[in-house]
Amino acid sequence: MSWNKDGAISYAKSHAQPSSTGNCARYVTEAIRAGGRLKLPNTRLAKDMGRTLVNAGFHLVYDQPHAGDVAVIQNIVGHDSGHVCIYDGQQWISDFVQRTMYPGQAYRNIQPHYELFRHD
Repeated sequence: MSWNKDGAISYAKSHAQPSSTGNCARYVTEAIRAGGRLKLPNTRLAKDMGRTLVNAGFHLVYDQPHAGDVAVIQNIVGHDSGHVCIYDGQQWISDFVQRTMYPGQAYRNIQPHYELFRHD
């Protein structure tokens, strides 16, 4: 049995808050763990989560997002931790259900660098 992306997505959806809590890394890490069979340590800053994902068996992808993919977004002024979110096939979820991959207007305006990770 491998990692269950549907279990991770279900967990993310059911635990999403009405708006951002500022704890995206914790929420996404817990969702990934809920998919089972992956050891994923806590990451202090969301923008640094890429290496943790790779160590857990995820790999970088450069195409359109698929359900279960995780976006790691770099920081912007006023948001030093960056952001991380998981895709359910239609929308991005972190500690809340987002309108786009970028979690807020400041991110949408600047569109900082991001990396997309997938677990096969």
